[in-house]
Amino acid sequence: MNKRIVFATGNLDKMREIREICGDLDYEILSMKEAGIDVEIVEDGKTFEENAKIKARAVARVCDAIVLADDSGLEIDFLNKEPGVYSARYMGEDTPYEKKNAELIRRLEGVPKEKRTARFVCAVAAVFPDGKEACVRGVVEGYIGDRPAGTGGFGYDPIFYLPSGKSTAELSPEDKNSISHRGRALRAMKKELINHEDLNCQ
Repeated sequence: MNKRIVFATGNLDKMREIREICGDLDYEILSMKEAGIDVEIVEDGKTFEENAKIKARAVARVCDAIVLADDSGLEIDFLNKEPGVYSARYMGEDTPYEKKNAELIRRLEGVPKEKRTARFVCAVAAVFPDGKEACVRGVVEGYIGDRPAGTGGFGYDPIFYLPSGKSTAELSPEDKNSISHRGRALRAMKKELINHEDLNCQ
């Protein structure tokens, strides 16, 4: 039997990271487009976990594979944890991240480093063909810099700095995946997948 995971995203950057982190699993990992799935998903959850589950359940209804979905974003403490669950839609879905990043830096102008604390959060939900579900969370703490730095990564990576003083856009893909919110959540989900498979094999 061909074991498949369908990841409920069309984001190519996410799919690249997912395959880098989960490539050692004995599963074919497909995006929704690669699996031929086109469903409208309304992300109206109030938390990252709720949105991840909404996406996974919507795709699971139209396929018989294991479905994974993530919802992730940036929380900035000084801005009452904005942009939060609206990270992808902040200033509009089609607004380039260069503009989003510039606006967040502008909103933090004059705010001292110790008050610029922030974190990347990622929730990954799974829906299995037997109806069982799992959901895990990964977090990486840091702060918002006063300027973008680095050309790697994507999204808010250039303005999110780690305690080391480097932005996540300055890290190699391997280093980023080892500490990132998505890397941590996906490694936790890998354990859930293995446990589920072990239970079904007993």
